Amino acid sequence: MAGDMAWIRKTYGVPAKRGARVAYLGNGTTAKGTIRSASNGRLNIQLDGDRFTIPFHPTWKLRYLDADSPQEASEA
Repeated sequence: MAGDMAWIRKTYGVPAKRGARVAYLGNGTTAKGTIRSASNGRLNIQLDGDRFTIPFHPTWKLRYLDADSPQEASEA
């Protein structure tokens, strides 16, 4: 829902939008994916090579690749 995505952008100060590319920097590896939607304060991201989405917190180990100035999330 568009309202969920707008809420995430405003609340967390991230450039999240449908279709944006992100990199997940967790578990000692980097996995790239595409934001497909948002719900319940989470981004539903389809990682490259997967056929399904996984919910991610908007600031937890995500880097926004399409942003003018990529933002790396807190590791804590």
